[in-house]
Amino acid sequence: MKQRRLGQNGPMVGEVGLGAMSFGGIFGPTDKATSHRALDKALDVGMTHIDTALIYGPFVSEEVIGEYLAKSPAARKAFSIATKGGINPNPRGVSNTAGFMRECLESSLRRLGVERVDLYYVHRREHAIPIEDVMGTMAQFVKEGKIGGIGLSEISPATLERASKIHPVAAVQNEYSLWTRLPELGLTQLCKKLGTTLVAFSPVGRGVLTDVVIDTEKLPASDFRKGIPRFQAPNFALNMQRVEMFKAYAKARGWTPASLANAWVLAQGEHIIPIPGTRTAEHLADNASASAIKLSAKDLAEIEDIMPLGSAHGNRYSHEQQGAAEQYC
Repeated sequence: MKQRRLGQNGPMVGEVGLGAMSFGGIFGPTDKATSHRALDKALDVGMTHIDTALIYGPFVSEEVIGEYLAKSPAARKAFSIATKGGINPNPRGVSNTAGFMRECLESSLRRLGVERVDLYYVHRREHAIPIEDVMGTMAQFVKEGKIGGIGLSEISPATLERASKIHPVAAVQNEYSLWTRLPELGLTQLCKKLGTTLVAFSPVGRGVLTDVVIDTEKLPASDFRKGIPRFQAPNFALNMQRVEMFKAYAKARGWTPASLANAWVLAQGEHIIPIPGTRTAEHLADNASASAIKLSAKDLAEIEDIMPLGSAHGNRYSHEQQGAAEQYC
């Protein structure tokens, strides 16, 4: 797999990373053995950046990864690990106080079984605390050697601009895919200017832009997607009209829909790293194959005709899910 740099001064990693939220069961039941097979496959294909968070499970994803690293010291050297703090799982709420961010980090390090993570995110911004103060807290973690780089998640370009005046931001993680194009309203551009990597989560549209046929009526109650307006009637049926056209286009070119969706994200800039989430080795290999696809200007124009900017029906979050994720225009 080809590589890209994670942050201006960060490590080189496989240009397609692994989002480990599925390890925590948020998209359906899974188990440790299945997740460990996925991590084995990640090593095989050169997918070397793993993204997890305290809240995934909660705690389960970090614990599963920690157990894998404990039995395979070579994997710890091969993998770049990112995790996130700043959300209290019980009772659910956002907190960016220095004390809570430290508590989150220390507990994540224990579960992962490491003394340092390569990248540490503020999972959601607490607006009662100036971002400058939060960056001061994170900069202290860098100084102590507990984290390699600072990340921010689901923020606006304005927040990134303020934060970067205090300390370089290695990465910003926001949802970005063919049917979620919000970062194009300034975030992708500012990240490039600042040398910040845009880490694109849900690059395959939370499973829609894949070979998997999603029956929204059969999603388990625990599945996060049940609450997303985009997955609810009548939006989902309307969305699938364009999605099916995209799938047909991918297959006509000899690609899987997931590989093409990830390749599209990669083609939006060398400073962008998609982190498709999966809990199976088979889907991981499919996602990784995007690195072998080189899209031409003609390809990109044809894909844009199929799924143009702003064509998705329904919001990407419900009001409750939106929470502290920043919106901007």
